[in-house]
Amino acid sequence: MRNLRLIGKFPPLAVVTALALLVGACGTLNGAASDDGENKRAVDTSADSSGAEAAGRIEVEVLTTGLEAPWGATFLPDGDALVTERDTGRLLRVTPDGQTEEVQRIPEGGSGEGGLLGVALSPDYERDEFVYAYYTTGEDNRVGRFKLGEAPEPILTGIPVNTYHDGGGLAFGPDGMLYVTTGDAGDAATAQDKGSLSGKVLRLAPDGGIPEDNPFPENPVYSYGHRNVQGLAWDESGQLFVSEFGENQYDEVNRIEAGGNYGWPEVEGAGGEPEYIDPVQTFATSEASPSGAAIPKDSAIPQWDGDFFMAALRGARLWRLDLDSDGNVTGKEALLDGEYGRLRNTVQAPDGSLWVFTNNRDGRGTPGEDDDRILRLAPSES
Repeated sequence: MRNLRLIGKFPPLAVVTALALLVGACGTLNGAASDDGENKRAVDTSADSSGAEAAGRIEVEVLTTGLEAPWGATFLPDGDALVTERDTGRLLRVTPDGQTEEVQRIPEGGSGEGGLLGVALSPDYERDEFVYAYYTTGEDNRVGRFKLGEAPEPILTGIPVNTYHDGGGLAFGPDGMLYVTTGDAGDAATAQDKGSLSGKVLRLAPDGGIPEDNPFPENPVYSYGHRNVQGLAWDESGQLFVSEFGENQYDEVNRIEAGGNYGWPEVEGAGGEPEYIDPVQTFATSEASPSGAAIPKDSAIPQWDGDFFMAALRGARLWRLDLDSDGNVTGKEALLDGEYGRLRNTVQAPDGSLWVFTNNRDGRGTPGEDDDRILRLAPSES
């Protein structure tokens, strides 16, 4: 049985108790999501009230269980998701009701934070059937494209690799270009080197070529001075935002400008120096360690449309940031705080719901019997 929890859309400080709703069974490759039968607390949210009447309360549903460090996700035209598992190299197909099957395994040689990471679907998938993946080999991190069931053809190789700071975000932007996020692979100085692929946001054509309008001629670098970027999301205007791991003081959300220098390792957090671009939001590393990100659009939860969502690993919560029309942060709140452990990614599904991945089996968490899980946030059916 799938396990449901309610997140309310209520006046500030209101607390409401709701009985968890039980829905039909969901078979998965690793076993159905369990139902513990507990009463669940409706969580207050400070989101703007516009659209709240239409959306009502928000359910948190355990969609599927028994995964191993799920990392990236993209959705096929039929509504099924392709989900990567970092450590096993499995590419999974997950249906909207949580049925899960293995499609194939992508060769990977990573350890620690390396492995099978981001995944993206070609904008012309119905014509070319290409899937893109970011994965680790024995010598580098790389991006490959492939048709389901086939081996990847590398389109970008030589991204520096380590057991930590391997980046791994992968997504097509509204301009049809492929954006790739990389970490500094433990060599901080390379983040400032535009000749290195580490510590960057990269921008590629779908075939791996370098777009003519990239900020640096014949160079895939789109922005630099990053420590370890994993999440990326665009707002309605086409503005790119990314989530970035800091070192000891500040994790960041950055608004990306073409050719921008974001300061690492010279600056962590907001330095206020004119040659570097400051983050739009910082977090203590204890409350974030940010990974995947999403900005819902035309979603099933209209009061959240246009907000920046960020999954937090060490912080064990889902952050929601209010963004104004200029992309500035005007408020923030923590959702699912400490309730499901480490959170790796969040992505909007075709039905407008928001999926969230736990990562308690990534070697740094304390896994429960059902971990790892995919959670689904959507309006209550009651």
